[in-house]
Amino acid sequence: MNWRATFLLACWMPCAAQAATPAPQTDPVPSVMWDFYHKQLLGQAAFVFDDRVKLLAPPFAEDARQVPLEIDARAFAGEVVRIIAWAELNPLPRIVDFQPGERVLPWLSIRIRIEQATPLRAAVLTRDGLWHVGSTLIDAAGGGCTAPSVVRTQPGWEDHLGEVLGGRYPRGDSSRLRLQVAHPMDNGLVSGIPEFFLNHAELLDANGQRLASLELYPAVSENPNLGFDIQGAGPTRLLLQDNSGNQFEAAVP
Repeated sequence: MNWRATFLLACWMPCAAQAATPAPQTDPVPSVMWDFYHKQLLGQAAFVFDDRVKLLAPPFAEDARQVPLEIDARAFAGEVVRIIAWAELNPLPRIVDFQPGERVLPWLSIRIRIEQATPLRAAVLTRDGLWHVGSTLIDAAGGGCTAPSVVRTQPGWEDHLGEVLGGRYPRGDSSRLRLQVAHPMDNGLVSGIPEFFLNHAELLDANGQRLASLELYPAVSENPNLGFDIQGAGPTRLLLQDNSGNQFEAAVP
């Protein structure tokens, strides 16, 4: 190889390596915490910021203890394995780990607590092993995670622990379940009150087959509100468990 060929090869190799390296993605809601959560929650797995994963939340949390949040990944219907969500600047950031089955659409409604203005993320794992990350920002006056429980001020709240209110609402070939569970969801950040929260839920069909499962975390609001979209007819059962081992069950016709 003469010196001209050697020079051209030396110039070409760095350029080829640079072309093979994917350009870093721009965070749609720039956050100093993204790299930490990418490692902590996603294990530094391959991901893409994807606006097809929609997080619907108010721009400002009027009540930081009860912030409505919708996670919509129906653009990937039939391909979703798992959805995890978190609030990056919360003292307890994790919100939910949702695994919808074939009959449950990848859509979830929930209420959460916000301690301060924060990016919200939902990461959707599809069958090809890629995480699709949706993002939004929410502003807040603060204090939603450290405020005392309202439930505990109500006389006799213990007698209603685990009670489920709600129902099924038809929507074409599917139906929407709207459920509220009586539980204080104590996160351990209020002095003198230890953690006491619902940490697991399952949806079952009439034959006891699992339709979906959820892991819940203390960022979920007290008296949790949950919403699911289920395809097909038939009764549904909701099984719940808290971190003290209490188990609850409710039937939805």
